[in-house]
Amino acid sequence: MTDRETFLTTARRVIRIEAEALGLLEASLGDSFAEAVEVLLACTGRVIVCGMGKSGHIARKIAATLASTGTPAQFVHPAEASHGDLGMVAQGDVVIVLSNSGETPELADIIAHTRRFAIPMIGVASKPGSTLLTQSDVAIVLPRAEEACGTGVVPTSSTTMALALGDAMAVALMEHRQFTAEHFRTFHPGGKLGAQLSRVRDLMHKGEALPLVAGETRMPEALLEISRKGFGVVGVTGGEGRLAGIITDGDLRRHMDGLLERSAAQVMTNDPRTIGPDALAQEAVAVMNANRITCLFVVDPKGQGEAAGLIHIHDCLRIGLG
Repeated sequence: MTDRETFLTTARRVIRIEAEALGLLEASLGDSFAEAVEVLLACTGRVIVCGMGKSGHIARKIAATLASTGTPAQFVHPAEASHGDLGMVAQGDVVIVLSNSGETPELADIIAHTRRFAIPMIGVASKPGSTLLTQSDVAIVLPRAEEACGTGVVPTSSTTMALALGDAMAVALMEHRQFTAEHFRTFHPGGKLGAQLSRVRDLMHKGEALPLVAGETRMPEALLEISRKGFGVVGVTGGEGRLAGIITDGDLRRHMDGLLERSAAQVMTNDPRTIGPDALAQEAVAVMNANRITCLFVVDPKGQGEAAGLIHIHDCLRIGLG
């Protein structure tokens, strides 16, 4: 067997063993998990997640996932807690403590702190009789599963289960609170994720920036409005300010003969494609690409048909959509 074949064999074995561990975790979930979610829902402060070593790395990720999905949370390092950071853990908080053995010495002070001040503690460990689980208000026992390292000493399957358990808690809380994509964007304003969840109203040009003329406006003035606003188009309003049409460069070419003698209403394309302000910016990009256009007027479907804004393909490209 070549080295490459050996590497692949090892990788597949590890993934298989960890997948089997996750199956055991799924089957083991019961009332203690549901009780833990109820305790987290009742939390009036922050969820404090603790763990030492590899469990600490998993605890950081769980805290980050909770915080980004609507549950205020932070990681507290158990050793640092013993040297002043216990002040970060207060009444009103809920503490989640991860430890595969449930006997990690560095956890003693934070466990004692939660008992002293009656702070609810959710313990996650693999040994039911361990100090952590016997002291916890809610004890979640990880099923006994083979570590994927082959020696049984490297946290692999156990940390995978703990991470999956944290994700399960976060998603259960999200679904109960009806946490939406719009809420999610509040905590993810930057990067690709934030861009994908941007709304048209977040990007659109409005007010004085909008290129608009009335239907009776003569074309020389309409051309000046196109030049002044710089979008290459102008919207044409009808009665009560309703967006009746749009003039693009294509309309100008089609009406070149006697263009300056015409009114905007005579040149415009009627009933142009529009989009609502609450639509995702991605949807606006899809509409523009499908119709080979570079901008869309924004019309609130709940309104009277007035132009509320304009979104240009460049606005979407600027934030990484396209």
